[in-house]
Amino acid sequence: MATPGAFVIFGATGDLARRMLFPSLYFLDADGLLPDRLQIVGAARSVLTDAEFRNQAEGWVRERAGAFFSEKAWESFAKRLSYAAGDSTAPESYKVLVEKLKGAEGGALFYLSTSPTLYIPIVRGLASVGLAHPPNGLMVEKPIGNSGRTCDEINTAIAEHFPENRTFRIDHYLGKETVQNLIALRFGNALFEPLWNRHSIDHVQITVAETLGVEGRFGYYNDYGATRDMVQNHLLQLLCLIAMEPPSDMRAETMHGEKVKVLRALRPIRDSELLEKTARGQYTRGVADGKTVPAYAEEEGGKPSDTETFVALCAHVDNWRWAGVPFYLRTGKRMPIRHSQIVIEFRDVPHSIFTGAPLMPNRLIITLQPEESISLTIMNKTPTLSQGGYELQPLSLNLSLLDAFKGEKRRRIAYERLLLEAISDNSTLFVRRDEADAAWLWIDRIIEGWARTGLRPTSYPAGSWGPAGAFALTERNGHSWHE
Repeated sequence: MATPGAFVIFGATGDLARRMLFPSLYFLDADGLLPDRLQIVGAARSVLTDAEFRNQAEGWVRERAGAFFSEKAWESFAKRLSYAAGDSTAPESYKVLVEKLKGAEGGALFYLSTSPTLYIPIVRGLASVGLAHPPNGLMVEKPIGNSGRTCDEINTAIAEHFPENRTFRIDHYLGKETVQNLIALRFGNALFEPLWNRHSIDHVQITVAETLGVEGRFGYYNDYGATRDMVQNHLLQLLCLIAMEPPSDMRAETMHGEKVKVLRALRPIRDSELLEKTARGQYTRGVADGKTVPAYAEEEGGKPSDTETFVALCAHVDNWRWAGVPFYLRTGKRMPIRHSQIVIEFRDVPHSIFTGAPLMPNRLIITLQPEESISLTIMNKTPTLSQGGYELQPLSLNLSLLDAFKGEKRRRIAYERLLLEAISDNSTLFVRRDEADAAWLWIDRIIEGWARTGLRPTSYPAGSWGPAGAFALTERNGHSWHE
């Protein structure tokens, strides 16, 4: 594909655009990574002139960039910006966009930072004015629908106008530096791959914990819940990167193919197993971040609901590499701390020659947020004199990305990488349609099972690690969550 001449953001005055997209594009431009002739067009309902839109965008970028804001860089970036006001459901709005894009060489890339309910109208609106054709491309923010059926409807409508190789489905976790480093860790080092299987690994934990509640997004969240909002995309993508077979190369089709194999190997959780292998929760009043917070049903716009704000699952990948290895997934709101972490726990040594305290299993801990780091916990002799044997204690070998790359003064936004990859026509870090389909198939079976069996969320106090069922889920196998 030729380098795009225009980048159009639908929903340009929304929260995501303000916090992530425009700051990311600004930083890419400041680093000299955007094509010279790329124009950036914001599209939204608000009636604004180009100058008014630039003023708003400057405020968003200043707030996010902080000390890294440069007047000179902003002056250069602002020249790229323009604005097209209009209702994305109204055909006449797209005629305005056509005028804005006149003279943009190399086609356009359209980013849908809107409600998923607008994806189909926008695609059809673009098609109605001749803008939905190669080399033009489409970037689609998650969630794509709220079930396999609705996801398929949206993807089918997109495919009528944008081919798969020009469709970029976003999961922003795939843009995180440590997630990228997981690939390097596995396939760039001879140390781990011989051990990366059921013979050496006892179990895997993936946790995405948030201290925040729904933060004024009750209407959206109540329709999705933790399972659809987080597990179907973020957590399953992390599981794929951990469990996938070594790819033959880094091409997009190769990487997507290996991830699909993992998703299709996920063992379905039957209705009779839901109590043992799943746990749903909803937070009640409690203390989070040192202050008293309301229950989920008492949040702004809240009401009594069966939507889960916490979910934990025990998954199995039925193939030769992972047979018998549990993958524990959990995510929740109003947790005690905010962190995203992958824990690979290795099997115990077959026989201990040491007396005294029991040996702890080796653990590889990959932290995605709030700070990115990788550590390996090993048993080490304590530097003390003792009679009658060795005294051992666990010791962590740490790789802090902040310490290792001190020249990198600014922590990059995950969206910077994703935007740059799409502009560069590289779909490796995006989600292929059959990936989304396979993930929804597994998730839909669980959600439908909860409905059939009447399994409702149990309560947990805000500021805790979720309902009791989440702990029982791991303890049945003799494991415990890493806190």
